[in-house]
Parts: sequence; C-alpha cells; structure tokens
Amino acid sequence: MSAATPEIIYYVAASLDGYIATPDGGIEWLAPFEATGEDYGYANFYASIDAVLLGRKTYEQSLSFGDWPYPGKPCWVCSRQPLAIRRPDVQVARGGPSEVAAQLSARGCRRAWLVGGGTMAGAFRAAGMISEYIVAVIPVVLGGGIPLFAGAAPAERLTLTESKVFPNGIVQLHYLRRVTA
Repeated sequence: MSAATPEIIYYVAASLDGYIATPDGGIEWLAPFEATGEDYGYANFYASIDAVLLGRKTYEQSLSFGDWPYPGKPCWVCSRQPLAIRRPDVQVARGGPSEVAAQLSARGCRRAWLVGGGTMAGAFRAAGMISEYIVAVIPVVLGGGIPLFAGAAPAERLTLTESKVFPNGIVQLHYLRRVTA
C-alpha cells in the first residue's frame, strides 16, 4: 500500500466458530454482550476513523437499527446492484477494493472501518488491503452463518499487537498485517 492509500481496519465481532452473523444476517446473539455497559474500546476506535465501508446487506441491516449507527462519518456502500440511498452521508461504490480505496484517498480519508460483511471483508483481504484486524471473539458457538471472511484468498501472516480479555469472556485481538520486504 502506498502512503496515499488509507488504512482499512476490519473491526468486527465473531463467534468462537468464526461467524459474524446467523445465516439470515441476524446479530441478536450479540445483544447480551452489548447490554453490559462495556464499550470494548469502541468509542476510541470510532473517534480514530475517517470513514465507514459497508457491504449492501450490512447497509440495509443498519437502516433497521433505528438511529443511524455511523453518525458524523462518510460511508461507502460497496454494491454491484442498484441501491436506493436514503442518507446524504452515504454513497455507493461499485468498484473493487482498489477503486474504493482511491475514492477514500481522494476525500482525504486516512483510516476507514470495514464494517462488513464477510464477502466484502474477503474481497479486501484477497486484495491485500486490510491493514489492521480487530476481532472480538464472542463466547458463543453459532454452528453456521455468515463467515468472518468469504471467498478464497492467499495465506496472510499477522502480528498480534494487543489482546484484551473481558470479564464476560470476550477476547479482543488486535493484529497488524505483516508487510514483507
């Protein structure tokens, strides 16, 4: 990645068996962990980003949450299908990861949160464009659902920079992508 390419951070919660949602896209299994009052470092992370990247299904699900979950940040929704956008701070990105990164860079964005879903995360990972992974491993086994990453991609070595264990059993892992010389 060049100096002008923004950092793409995959900040996500995943079940112990590697799913970010149930087969129908549900995330209700996270509710007991969100109700504790612990923010798991979310506020600091959100303050550190300039933009949000969403897949089409994740965007559509976000609209059902009531309050918009990404206030004050420009959002790009990656979709190959036509999409009705109902917010002025959201735009559709139809290109691949490199084109989306170029759009972010043109807007002066330095750090972007790749929210999901697994298909989009898989595409960005396959392109070698995820610079950080912050994964909260939730002590739940879903048995199936939307995987953390969809699609094939080459192996990637990561460097663990931090791990946090929370009293409720959540383990948050922070990895940086290893850049080989």
